[in-house]
Amino acid sequence: MATAMRSVKRPGAPQEIIFNWEGKDKSGKIIRGEMRAQTKAVVKATLRRQGISVNENKIKKRSFARGSKVKDKDIAIFTRQLATMMRAGVPLLQSFDIAIKGTSNPALGRLLNDIRTEVESGTSLGNSLRKHPQYFDALYCNLVAAGEQSGALENLLDRIAIYQEKMLAIKSKIKSALFYPIAVMVVAAAVVVVMMIFVIPEFKKVFTSFGADLPAPTLFVMSLSDFFVEHAFLIFGTLIAAVVGFMYAFKRSPTLQARVDRMVLQIPVIGEIIRKATIARWTRTLSTMFAAGVPLVEALDSVAGAAGNHVYKVATKRIQSEVATGTSLTVAMQGTNVFPAMVVQMVSIGEESGQLDGMCSKVADFFEREVDDMVAGLSQLLEPIIIVVLGTLIGGLVVAMYLPIFKLGQAI
Repeated sequence: MATAMRSVKRPGAPQEIIFNWEGKDKSGKIIRGEMRAQTKAVVKATLRRQGISVNENKIKKRSFARGSKVKDKDIAIFTRQLATMMRAGVPLLQSFDIAIKGTSNPALGRLLNDIRTEVESGTSLGNSLRKHPQYFDALYCNLVAAGEQSGALENLLDRIAIYQEKMLAIKSKIKSALFYPIAVMVVAAAVVVVMMIFVIPEFKKVFTSFGADLPAPTLFVMSLSDFFVEHAFLIFGTLIAAVVGFMYAFKRSPTLQARVDRMVLQIPVIGEIIRKATIARWTRTLSTMFAAGVPLVEALDSVAGAAGNHVYKVATKRIQSEVATGTSLTVAMQGTNVFPAMVVQMVSIGEESGQLDGMCSKVADFFEREVDDMVAGLSQLLEPIIIVVLGTLIGGLVVAMYLPIFKLGQAI
């Protein structure tokens, strides 16, 4: 708790800035570095106490390169590198130096350099990471802190790396399953819009010159095209405003997030994939935390944050409160009605045998394989459905516009 309080900035407190500096040590050797401070004077005074002479003109605010940011994949790769180097006996600071020099992402390099500077000044790695919550969540920081306290930091980093790699794999599979149908439908919508606004009006000019009666499908499509042409700005403006408004409200409204999460779980096939992926993430997180020696009640707090779905987050909070009052994990999970019987039974076996982390890991492996199979099946299922939908939509427009031409050909 004390650590969390220190990491929170007080209202009105001066903001610290990262400065690049260049100076000379006692032997006259030119050295460079970075320092987080409030002013140039603070940097200069701190360096002077360290025996480094520096001109104030050589102290400059660090400029941030545009277009680069730290992604989850970058953090996962760094964690794996750090775990590997520390397991090989490389000291922590030297491991950071190697990781900083080896990264091609400037934003990640700056982040790692900030953390290294904190560690070098005497702050623990766990507390240094807590100062960057946008990149290192409570689960990550708690595991690192547990590793530092137990003297097995390299083992905990290895567990974190495995956990992150598993989570990234699940996210990637879900994205790949959804990308194909979304991309195809977007292209189809673009084709329909182009036909409505540019192609069909040209057909209308030709048909009007004939002066003949047109079939009902053709008249309907031409009326629809007229509506698109006359209200194009209104239609697209409304769509854009609706999407932007929804995204804005979604980010700021927990109630809307909860409703969307509940609705997503009800979608056929896709909802089941997300449900199994959430259970895999839930059990993987619990296994990782429990294997690190984190108490169950505290571990469930991190599990709730990593659930990724409001339904399971609320269920986990309920489980946590019941476990804190003495209820077994198995009974608490049964009361939520969001976990399959197989998951509850495996957790029960784990509790009784004292191997809860191992059983949760096996459940996570099982559901990750289930997600793989369902994603592969979804791709095969969607292909014919998309072909039928596109054929009906675009083919219907084409046939409707060519019906008058067919009738003219028959009359001739």
